[in-house]
Amino acid sequence: MFKYFKESEIMGLDLGLVEILDKAREYAGIPFKITSGYRSPEYETGKGRDPKGPHTTGKAVDLRVRNSNERFLILEALFVVGFRRIGDEIDHIHADICNDRDLSVVWLK
Repeated sequence: MFKYFKESEIMGLDLGLVEILDKAREYAGIPFKITSGYRSPEYETGKGRDPKGPHTTGKAVDLRVRNSNERFLILEALFVVGFRRIGDEIDHIHADICNDRDLSVVWLK
């Protein structure tokens, strides 16, 4: 169904998210490793996070980042294909398509 992602990698994810993620992967030219996708509301609550956040609706992923070159390629690709909610963290990049939150934001941790 998707060029770069196996079904086991995208279980619980919104298919629209995976579609544009697949386009970003094509653009970047490097593998994308999803370190976190769908998370249950109970899991999020247990971690002190919003139980209605974008991971709980399958509209968010975290992508592994191992070095600055990967970071650049992934960020560039996400912007090019239309992601507008991106979190740049130490070891991963968060990308989501959550429309009920602020759009066109980038945050750092």
